[in-house]
Amino acid sequence: MRKRDLLTPIGITIGFIMIMAAILSNAGAEGFVSFLDISSILIVLGGVVGSLLINFKMDQIKLTGRVVKESFHQNEQKLPELINLFIRLSERARREGILALENELEDVDDPFIKKGILLAVDGIEPEVIHDIMNAEITAMEERHYRGRMIIEKCGEYAPAWGMIGTLIGLVLMLNNLTDPATLGPSMAVALLTTLYGTVLANLVFIPMASKLESKTEEEVFIKQIIIEGVIGVQSGQNPRILEEKLGAFLSVDTKDKDAVEEASSYVGDGLNEA
Repeated sequence: MRKRDLLTPIGITIGFIMIMAAILSNAGAEGFVSFLDISSILIVLGGVVGSLLINFKMDQIKLTGRVVKESFHQNEQKLPELINLFIRLSERARREGILALENELEDVDDPFIKKGILLAVDGIEPEVIHDIMNAEITAMEERHYRGRMIIEKCGEYAPAWGMIGTLIGLVLMLNNLTDPATLGPSMAVALLTTLYGTVLANLVFIPMASKLESKTEEEVFIKQIIIEGVIGVQSGQNPRILEEKLGAFLSVDTKDKDAVEEASSYVGDGLNEA
């Protein structure tokens, strides 16, 4: 199930608010205006866009919006629920046969789980199922990397174009040393482009790319659990053994939480009986 990831916009917003607050606390509202420079913005953003157009194909660039959108959403997959699903599938497969699992797929939304169970129902060997599903994971990682690479390159290009803007500002300043009135604006372009490029890289692009990478790693982790579950069901493993096997993927905190819930349920049942 997909839901909005509020931490990304909250983090970016807090970062910009803290920067603006720091400027206002030292320079005031009038001084804050001096940190806004259209020329610096054009140099950084224009340079980044131009570099992306040179570096990537148009098909890849068109994916930028979708990739950025992914950093504001997350797939919520609860491991205990996933493990319980495979325990239920294992119990039914042992009781009614592997072919009976086709009826269970109507309630499953994850296409990766459906594909694995259908391969198992078709009687494919566990080694082949493992290879097929791992190949799909590899393809997914490659797709995610290509999309994420655009954001990573933005993080590389922004500071570089900030430095280029600084050089432009210094050249303008040195060419007009005889005119004191031009020194201030030229120096502003020189410094603000570096500021803009560094802030965009370290507050937006690099953290966003890192979040996308962590989401890919999390998705791969979930899919590895699914593969183990599918193979366990296909090979007819005892549901309790399968539960212990898949439970090894749970974190210690999750295991402790489940144990507390189970104990609370047991105490509640005992009180009701009493």
